[in-house]
Amino acid sequence: MIVPFRRAGLLALAVLASLPALADSAAPRYNQVSLRAEVSREVPHDLMQVNLYSEVQHADASQLAGETTRRLNAAVERARKAQGVKISLGSRNSYPVYDKDGSRIVAWRERANLHLESTDFSALSQLTADLLGDLKMGGMEFAVADATRRKHEDELLREAVAAFKARAQLATEALGAHGYRLVNLDLNGSGMHPPIPMRAAAMKSMGQLEAAQPQEIEAGTSQVGINAEGVIEVQMP
Repeated sequence: MIVPFRRAGLLALAVLASLPALADSAAPRYNQVSLRAEVSREVPHDLMQVNLYSEVQHADASQLAGETTRRLNAAVERARKAQGVKISLGSRNSYPVYDKDGSRIVAWRERANLHLESTDFSALSQLTADLLGDLKMGGMEFAVADATRRKHEDELLREAVAAFKARAQLATEALGAHGYRLVNLDLNGSGMHPPIPMRAAAMKSMGQLEAAQPQEIEAGTSQVGINAEGVIEVQMP
């Protein structure tokens, strides 16, 4: 009967030993200040994205599918010859075309999308102009490439931490404290502006270009930023 009591005694001692730590973590904290620092920069767009599509109508559904496939295959084969261009096929849908009364199918229409992107604006612009013989322009956008965004965010992170420390020191001095300690700090990206679409008028004019006449490009910029939000505890005299 002695061993159980010893175990119970050890358990009680362990619980009592943990009470000061629990009490300390639950104790209210005073002299805490919430701070926020934000840094950002304008980053030139270095990624061009183009959406082309084939839209064909035919009375025979099988011939329609064959024509759409021919156009896509020819476009992909040509795009593969362009250096540094990433190619991906988008959605492909077909749907019936009815007569005026809506009671009878008179034809079928099919649309298929082709997505191209590259950091070489000149190459992609020329390729797009070449492909507009069989395909149509669906859209063009400009953005910051992922690798470029990460590079700038890494640099801005250091700047954000330095800005937060400067504000923490300023708040400490303003309160007449002799120092501070960091309670917590969160670092978050403030996001970027969405990709910049090409204006409809410019796309229309590009759709009328002849081969070997690429569109003049003004890619624009996006803002990349990092926010530093945290809490400090100032040490008052």
